[in-house]
Amino acid sequence: MSRRIFIFSLLTLSISACSSVENAKRASGNFAYTKASETKPIIIPKGLDTPFYSNEYTLASNINTNGPIGNKVDVRAPALVLPLATSSRVESNSTKAKIWFDKVLENKNLTTFILNAIKEKLSEDGVELKTINAKKHLYESSWYHKTKETGFWLWSHTDTVASMRFEYQLETKPHGRSVALAVKLVDYKGINGNNKMDPIEKQRAEVRMLNSITEYVGYLYSKAKRENRIMRATQKIVTIGDNPSKEPAYIIELEKDDLWDNLPDFFKKYGFTLDDLNESKNIYYVTYVKPNNSLWDSIWGDDKAIIDLANTKYQFKLTSEGNKTALTIYDDAGHALSKETLQRIFSVIEPALSFRN
Repeated sequence: MSRRIFIFSLLTLSISACSSVENAKRASGNFAYTKASETKPIIIPKGLDTPFYSNEYTLASNINTNGPIGNKVDVRAPALVLPLATSSRVESNSTKAKIWFDKVLENKNLTTFILNAIKEKLSEDGVELKTINAKKHLYESSWYHKTKETGFWLWSHTDTVASMRFEYQLETKPHGRSVALAVKLVDYKGINGNNKMDPIEKQRAEVRMLNSITEYVGYLYSKAKRENRIMRATQKIVTIGDNPSKEPAYIIELEKDDLWDNLPDFFKKYGFTLDDLNESKNIYYVTYVKPNNSLWDSIWGDDKAIIDLANTKYQFKLTSEGNKTALTIYDDAGHALSKETLQRIFSVIEPALSFRN
């Protein structure tokens, strides 16, 4: 008996929850105004002057009564387009389901990237993207089906309650670094042959679709950045070569300013004490003391990688080589370290100056 009461309690809660969600969408209160009729004009007795009438507050007789009235009015605020992806932005004061993307990945065509994102997102949803006009970047989806589960437990089944098709319009700026995506609902099929969608629901469906694609673009950006980090982690960006003065140097595939900003962390980790610097000449003056690894460091696996150099003063000088940087290390006598020395310490220097960690 108690089990039956429990099941019926769950059903009651479920029905009341659905009812409360539906009621939150609708207007509430006294709707007596829906039954009000226009008052009759004042009848002026004979012999009296007719007062002045103004038409300022007169209601027009051609009122559109096709829309919802009373508690059928949807009081929800319009849905908002959200800039969920990096360098995405919305147009101010725009009610359209439209968003702009600015170029993030320099090695990819932005229009193609956004189009591929739409295709992948629709494919993930089990929907096909059709090309309407490739030159105008106009595309449409096949049918999205909104389903609802009815019944209870063993007697439940899934019904299609609505079907929708969307249009996707890409707009590319001439410089190719900004692309807009606009989404529009172009076809709708409801239950019981009702193929007319409420304007607020239509706007919400368009914005929901646009936000889902924008979020997917953001996911693809994160995925591309992760792949780039993995590639950099396995790529050897430090090699041995010559600086512009033909002195032995490390050639590092980082711009000079980036390497300059990161070198203090390198010094701190590998036993160098920063004594002074000359920013105009891009020189760091350091003192090197070889770190000691204790027995406990070996036991716990905390051994530090040690650079096999003499304990003395050094200069680290940076020179631009296009989008790369030549790093020349001078000893206390002002001589550049030989290629043999650079090669001997390369196994420690290469991962350290790649900043993989």
